Amino acid sequence: MTMTVLITGASSGIGEGLAREYARRGARLALVARRLERLEALATELRAAGAEVSVHSGDVTIEGDIARVVKEFSSRGVAIDLVYANAGFGVAGPLPRLSLDDYRRQFETNVFGLLRTIYETLDVLRASRGRLVLVGSVAGHVAAPSASAYAMSKFAVRALSESLRGDLRRDGIGVTLVSPGFVDSDIRRTDNRGQLQEDAPDPVPAWLRVPTDVAVREIVRGVERGKAEIVVTGHGKIIVFLSRHFPRLVRFLLLRSYTGRPEPKSAKSTAGKAQ
Repeated sequence: MTMTVLITGASSGIGEGLAREYARRGARLALVARRLERLEALATELRAAGAEVSVHSGDVTIEGDIARVVKEFSSRGVAIDLVYANAGFGVAGPLPRLSLDDYRRQFETNVFGLLRTIYETLDVLRASRGRLVLVGSVAGHVAAPSASAYAMSKFAVRALSESLRGDLRRDGIGVTLVSPGFVDSDIRRTDNRGQLQEDAPDPVPAWLRVPTDVAVREIVRGVERGKAEIVVTGHGKIIVFLSRHFPRLVRFLLLRSYTGRPEPKSAKSTAGKAQ
């Protein structure tokens, strides 16, 4: 039987990589993102290789967008087996340069958008006894200076995943948390308002970033094995290990490494904006 996989934030980065990997494995795909033109281009490529793909313009901050996709599949009698709540972005900057609106915007996508995805797919996952995959971050384990908004949102995702494993167990729904480190994606070229800056360089050097396809294969293998959490990238695993066993050392290293650094441009772009 063909597995059906729904992926939010599928137009780039890990979401796009997941679409390619599951297409290669013969899954039926439902791809959701705001940038429909990028989804269409991806779908055309995957269909040419024989994949069954549907694309849907959707925003996880809008009530009902994911439910609309689910309803479309249900009307065709197609069960959804696996949901990746992947859509998200990062707000950067030290707290004095951010406004309450910056924090609200961050949580609206990364936390409440993820919750909308869960609520709007819960019935179909219950029917299929499927699996829910929440994409968090290594930043959900370690909060660096100038990343409070993003880290807060990802700590919340990690807490949610821990609770959901118990909440959804009786329904037969598995829950996996994915905590990536630095993976090739657009997230670091997206500004504090969630808009991609096409010409912006990735601030993380290439030698530290893991190629998307490598990260995605590790994610998919972990999900297939029913892992509770998948920490992706070697440096991510080291950071999480140190944060669990040597938290004082991690705090010391973070404070030392960030002292005197210039604040990110994305933080300056929101400076002085209204509360």
